[in-house]
Amino acid sequence: MTLNAKSDRAPGGDVRLSGISKTYGSFTAVHPLDLTIPEGSFFALLGASGCGKTTTLRMIAGLEDPSTGTVFLGERDVTDLPPYKRPVNTVFQSYALFPHLDIFENVAFGLRRRGVKSVKKQVGEMLELVQLGDKAKHKPHQLSGGQQQRVAVARALINHPQVLLLDEPLGALDLKLRRQMQLELKRIQTEVGITFVHVTHDQEEAMTMADTVAVMNGGRVEQLGAPADLYENPRTTFVANFLGTSNLIEAEVVESAKDVTVTAGGGRLRLPAERCSAPATTGGKLLVGIRPEKISLTHRDDEASIADGRNKVRGRVVDSSFIGVSTQYVVDGPAGSGLQVYEQNIERDTRLVPGAEVVLHWNPAHTFGLDAAQAIDAGVETVEDAS
Repeated sequence: MTLNAKSDRAPGGDVRLSGISKTYGSFTAVHPLDLTIPEGSFFALLGASGCGKTTTLRMIAGLEDPSTGTVFLGERDVTDLPPYKRPVNTVFQSYALFPHLDIFENVAFGLRRRGVKSVKKQVGEMLELVQLGDKAKHKPHQLSGGQQQRVAVARALINHPQVLLLDEPLGALDLKLRRQMQLELKRIQTEVGITFVHVTHDQEEAMTMADTVAVMNGGRVEQLGAPADLYENPRTTFVANFLGTSNLIEAEVVESAKDVTVTAGGGRLRLPAERCSAPATTGGKLLVGIRPEKISLTHRDDEASIADGRNKVRGRVVDSSFIGVSTQYVVDGPAGSGLQVYEQNIERDTRLVPGAEVVLHWNPAHTFGLDAAQAIDAGVETVEDAS
């Protein structure tokens, strides 16, 4: 497709935000932010409601004026340009399709507004890209939510934007359709090759689709990186808790070398020094983190079978939930209460029921260490947050 050609975009092609911020009276929605979004990448701004992600997107689009700083698209300073003069298009959660126009004319709208006479070939290519070539004569109400979303993407892409902005684009879809559309949007972005900047509060959505994720909290970027790196190596308790689930255990450092040794709940745990995002000073405090799926659960009667060298924590099962592919356990013990363990249902031990005395054990290499001065529950979603 011609959209993939470099000549269609300004030199550089990336988004650069230099010291941009946004304040409303005494409230700071976005603190001064420096951010570079590489050309041709799928980039996600991820965070809970009110974190500043949508405000940041709107400043890129020109829908909000930054209080300070500069917005560059490629080498071009667009800070003072109105939205319609910026080489960006935005796809919103509401789709905003014209109900009285068929799908062909919805997609053709931008071209016709620019005075393009011959639109048939370009519209046809766009409908094929989003796999809706057979729906050209349908009206929006005749399509499913996912199909309408793909029409909105096609309508935005046909204008050959340098950057496509997506503001919670899948928020109105049910779970199954949302997962299908995650794969669809990633496929479309790979085919057209332009920069996608995607705002979402959904961790799975960001990790499924994006090459790079910026986790935002309180108007600041907490951590930036590839999804796997953010998940495996969180640098703050907010990132550890917001991206999936983490067990965070309060511990005291007793030895610091290539491996750090800590005491927690009367036992000793080890973790690699390079996986500590805070200084591991002997006598100092650390929050030791381990993801639930990295932990194995063994009945206390079989403790002797656990291989030497593994981190071990004793406890008692207080809850278990069978969810098909895995069983999720909640364990209380001297090292902490509410520790979570996800075990695949391959060979289930029927003794692992509430009340059972167990040993949680895992490879020390899977452990990470965080600054104990942080709030241990930062980033944990509550029922109120989710609703």
